[in-house]
Amino acid sequence: MTRSLIEIDGVTKRYKLGEQIVYALNGVNLNIERGEYTALMGPSGSGKSTLMNIIGCLDSPTEGTFFLNNKEVSKMSDSALSEVRNTEIGFVFQTFNLLNRLNAIENVSLPLVYAGIPKKEREERAKEVLDKVGLGDRMSHKPNELSGGQRQRVAVARALINNPSILLADEPTGNLDTQTSHEIMALFEEIHSAGNTIVLVTHEEDIAQHAKRIIRLRDGVVELID
Repeated sequence: MTRSLIEIDGVTKRYKLGEQIVYALNGVNLNIERGEYTALMGPSGSGKSTLMNIIGCLDSPTEGTFFLNNKEVSKMSDSALSEVRNTEIGFVFQTFNLLNRLNAIENVSLPLVYAGIPKKEREERAKEVLDKVGLGDRMSHKPNELSGGQRQRVAVARALINNPSILLADEPTGNLDTQTSHEIMALFEEIHSAGNTIVLVTHEEDIAQHAKRIIRLRDGVVELID
């Protein structure tokens, strides 16, 4: 049976706060196909961050099933989830999450260090992906020598280094000015055109409009898909 790249069926996430049960997600059903560019939107408390954490294998559902690239990850142990995160998912965060003491090549190649790839191959792959994001002339620069947009490009390059199944971007323009935001979203368009699957989490309507499909959440359920 060929499944969608992301297949979420009846996913619920609940927490106990004192005597109260809080539903962050309540029976979410969602499919995302390989090569899609999808945005998750919703107000604060809508469940979009919880759903992003489940898609990113940072959390597991209380109930329901989640298949990622034909693997049922909803029932996996923490160590198995860690392996899936390292091989299947490239993360891009609002705050870049770069190490200040490392230059661009070293930051980008970090996931390959954890994967046990030899140094020469790490550097070659890091240079290649930095070229792709337009930073061929900034490879030896450290984060404090780069602009906000350049730092986010380094973060995008790091997310792509393992050829992940999904690029998962959490508010990727949240710390950037308008012009730089447009540049990063144009970069995402290029990445999507090259065949990559992108899941973008944002509360900004104009950023979400770059995606080909918007999934809107409210009160832990999918309210609308457009």
